[in-house]
Amino acid sequence: MNQRGFYQPEGAWVGDVIPWQEGGVFHLFYLHETRRTPKEGMPWHRVLTENLVDFTEAGEAIASGGHSSEDHNIYTGSIVLDGNGTHHAFYTGQNPALCGEDGIPLQVVMHATSRDGMVSWQRHSSDTFGATAGYETADWRDPFVFWDEDAQLWRMLITARHAQGPARRRGVIAQCTSYDLTSWEPAPPFWDPRRYIAHECPEVFQWGDWWYLVYSEFSDAFTTRYRMARSLHGPWIVPEHDTIDGRAYYAAKSAERDGHRFFFGWIASREGATDDGAWQWAGTLSVLEAEQCEDGTLAFHPTTDLRQTFSEPIDEIAAGTALCAPDGYADALTPAEAPAAFRLVARFDIAEHTNECGVLLRASADGNEGYVLRLEPKRGRLVFDRWPRCGTGTEQWQISGDVPFAVELERPCTLDPGEHEIEVIVDGDICVATVDNATVLSTRLYDRQTGLVGAFVGEGAVTIKEFSVFTRTNERSASRTSENHLLAAAT
Repeated sequence: MNQRGFYQPEGAWVGDVIPWQEGGVFHLFYLHETRRTPKEGMPWHRVLTENLVDFTEAGEAIASGGHSSEDHNIYTGSIVLDGNGTHHAFYTGQNPALCGEDGIPLQVVMHATSRDGMVSWQRHSSDTFGATAGYETADWRDPFVFWDEDAQLWRMLITARHAQGPARRRGVIAQCTSYDLTSWEPAPPFWDPRRYIAHECPEVFQWGDWWYLVYSEFSDAFTTRYRMARSLHGPWIVPEHDTIDGRAYYAAKSAERDGHRFFFGWIASREGATDDGAWQWAGTLSVLEAEQCEDGTLAFHPTTDLRQTFSEPIDEIAAGTALCAPDGYADALTPAEAPAAFRLVARFDIAEHTNECGVLLRASADGNEGYVLRLEPKRGRLVFDRWPRCGTGTEQWQISGDVPFAVELERPCTLDPGEHEIEVIVDGDICVATVDNATVLSTRLYDRQTGLVGAFVGEGAVTIKEFSVFTRTNERSASRTSENHLLAAAT
């Protein structure tokens, strides 16, 4: 694939990412999903990147243990480096043929080490352990290991479920501790809100005076959330806007470099590669950068390197263009179709009491059909929409008009009167929109592959301060030296 800044292996999809940064290089282990039938065992693969734009595939990292092994499927985990220079991988092992007393496949925590810079891994089957007392045996996964400097021990956070209680509110982040990364002892739960079915892919990190807990909500909303606290031991605060992205961006975990923190998740594909297809597990790797605000909350946006790949201006709507429709609708479109990959930057001065405004993507010449990223100031949100929506029958009223946007694709944001910016990066079927450099909404664009871009307003008025479209400059050849360097390091 030629999508710079995004990554998907040839003939497969990216599942949960386990990021590790060392020496300025990001080693991105990921669950390699082929979707073949019959099901194959799930391995970890690894890609490397220095600039978060160009990704070098290093191949299989930890192979499936085989049909009879506890790690026939190798699911999410974490990487740590000990004081002797040995890398440790902790991961979830699962085999559909190995079930607990409840008849559901067991999940266990497993351990492997590497002494050659993560090129090869040695399994330590004797270190395997399953759910401790009080937890369901079928949910014991996603071990996240980190060093607690104050307590001078290793902590492991584990996605788990209480054995008792309401079925949809048994989710808990369990905890074990160790002094040697080999023997693990049960500890009180790290976080026990009695919320959701499970809290997947947990991680914690410290940034300045704040600690952050990140997890992916399964399965009320299928989204990645975060909490914040002044101490590793809480209490954990719910920020006003606690999601990293929307429904399509899942299982995001982070890594830090030079004071910058980056989140690595996947944009889900849809069944049948159509806009109406059901969301699928796994998709395309996408990287977001986090910014820490003065109050400790986090803002998210695409990386600077990704933005800089789109540097050639190709179209615009003149600054100063006013769209005024106090009781109606008005739009303005660019004269030429946008390319398959582009970056759009639109700055609007939104008048008081405006009902809606935003951008059109891959629109028809009259602006009637296309994708819509709609800012709704009165509701304080960004939503994704399209027209025509799917039909539910042959009659005129049998359309999904009673569903006024893609319900799973909405993001809360503050839209007071005044200037606001919406940035959109489109690359093939991938779309990543960002409002005010803080609120991100990712999705897929399958059914419409071409069209115009534009701006619109409904029941209100906006003045366009900027509306610029940039295409990608082909800098892939310039990155070959770096790619060869990374490949050499990986082997």
